[in-house]
Amino acid sequence: MAAKTIKVEQLKLILRLHESGYSKKGIARTTGLAPNTVRKYLLKAISGLARDNPKDVAAVAFNTDVAPIRSERQAVLFEHFLYAEKELKRVGVTRQLLWQEYREAQPEGYNYSQYCYHFHEYLRHKEVVMHLEHTAGESIMIDFAGKKLTFVNPHTGEVIPCQVFVAVLPYSGLIYCHAVRSQNTFDFIDCINGMLRYYGGASLTVLCDNLKTAVSRPSRYEPVFTEMCNQLSEHYGNCFTAARPYKPRDKAMVEKSVNIVYNHIFAPLRDHTVYSLQELNQAIAQCLEKLNSKPYKGSPYSRRDLFNQHERELLKELPTEVFTIKKTVQATVQRNYHIQLSENRHYYSCPFMYTGKKVKVLYDNSSVEIYYEGTRIAVHRRDACAKAYHTIADHMPPHHQQTLLIKGWTGEELIQKAARIGDHTRQVAEHILSSSIYPPQNFKSCHGVLMLQKKYSPDRLEAACKRALTGTRINYTMICSILEKGLDRQTELVDLSPLPLHDNIRGAEHYQ
Repeated sequence: MAAKTIKVEQLKLILRLHESGYSKKGIARTTGLAPNTVRKYLLKAISGLARDNPKDVAAVAFNTDVAPIRSERQAVLFEHFLYAEKELKRVGVTRQLLWQEYREAQPEGYNYSQYCYHFHEYLRHKEVVMHLEHTAGESIMIDFAGKKLTFVNPHTGEVIPCQVFVAVLPYSGLIYCHAVRSQNTFDFIDCINGMLRYYGGASLTVLCDNLKTAVSRPSRYEPVFTEMCNQLSEHYGNCFTAARPYKPRDKAMVEKSVNIVYNHIFAPLRDHTVYSLQELNQAIAQCLEKLNSKPYKGSPYSRRDLFNQHERELLKELPTEVFTIKKTVQATVQRNYHIQLSENRHYYSCPFMYTGKKVKVLYDNSSVEIYYEGTRIAVHRRDACAKAYHTIADHMPPHHQQTLLIKGWTGEELIQKAARIGDHTRQVAEHILSSSIYPPQNFKSCHGVLMLQKKYSPDRLEAACKRALTGTRINYTMICSILEKGLDRQTELVDLSPLPLHDNIRGAEHYQ
C-alpha cells in the first residue's frame, strides 16, 4: 500500500530545518515524522528533483496517482486515449473494442483491467463541470422520463403504458409531473398547458430536449422548431430553446428531477393499481404535492416555499384561454384585399396595403389569424354559417371606406347633417331625397351637396341653397354651378311693377 502524502506545510518545514543545519534525527523529533520519511523527502530534495515545488516532491517520493508519467509505456497509452476518447462516441464502439485495437498495436501493453482504470482516470480529470446560477422566472426545463407508468383497462384487463412528462423551474426546483399516452403533438400540448396552469404563469423560455414533436431540425447553434412550438410561443408570449444534441448537461436540472420523480412518485405508486389515465394523474398529483412541500435537506424551505417567495411574481401572466393548435396554410392576398380559405370557400380581409403579399393563415373552428413575416395583421371570428365575405372596415382603403359609409346612411341622418348648416340646406336635402321613388338612390347626390361646405364654407352653401330654392331645378349640379359662378353672393333683383293690361289676357270667365 502506498504511503500517505504528508502535508505541504510539513514538507516545507523539513526543507527549512535541513537548510538551518538540523540533522535528520533532529528534524524527525521536531516534526514528529518517522526518520525514514524525513530521509526520503530530503533525498528527493537534495537530488534537485522539483525542489521548488514541495508538493511534486511528495508525489514523487510516495509514488501517488498525481505523479508524472515516467515510463514510455504509459506515454504510449495516454497518446492512445486521445484517439479512444473520440472513437468512444461513435455508434457501436466499446472500450473492449478499443482495448483490442490497442493490444494489436502494442502487444506488451496493459491488460484490460488496467487499461479501463487508466482510461477512467483520464476521463475523470477531463470531465470537469461548471456550476450554473439560474435566474428566477427565466426558464422552465422539460423532458420525458425514460421509464413509464401504467394503468389497467377495466374492460379488457390490458396494462397500458404511459409516457411521463417532467418539468422543473431551475431556480426554486419546483417540479411538475403529468402522464400522457404518447409524445405526439396533442399530448405534448396538453402537457405544456397543464404545466403553465400548475405554475400559474409562463417563463421567458422553455428549454427542451431535441424531441421530434418540438424540434424539426436539431442544431448546436440554430435549431428549427416545429410550427406547433411557434404557435405556443405566440400564444403564451415566450419562446422555446433546445439543448445541444447529445448534451444532457445543458438541462441537468430536469435530468436530476427525473431521478427525483422516480424516487418520490414512481416508487410510491409501484404497487398502486389505477384504471384510467385520469386516476393515474390524480395519484401523481398527490405524490407531487408531497414532494414539492417537503423541505430541502438541511433547510427549512421547500420547493414550494422558494417558488412562492421568489419566483411566482416573476412569471408572465397567462392568457385567459388555453392554447389549442391551429391549422396552417399559405395564401396570397387578392386584389380585393381578402384571402380565401379553400376549406369552405370563405374570404377574410386584411389591410389593403398587403395586396399581392404571401401571408400565413392560422385557423381553427373559432378564429382566423393572418400573419405577414411573423407579424399578425388581422384577426377574424370564424363562422361557417355566416356570409362568405368577412370584411373589417379598417382594412379598406379610404375611398372604399367612404363608399361603405354612404351605403350605410339613412335619409334622416342626411337631413340632420343638412339642418346643422342651415334651414335652406335642409330644404334642399329634403327635396333631393324626395325626388325619387327610391330615396337611397339619391343619398350620394345629397352627400355631395353637403360636402361642398368644405370647399366653399357652410355660409356660402346655405346662400346657394336659398337661391336654388327659387328655381324649378334643385340638384347637386345646379348648386355646384351657383357656387362656381359666385351667384350666391349676388343680390337678387325683384321687379315689383304690375303687368300692363291688354286684350289678350284671358280671365277666369273665359273657362266657364
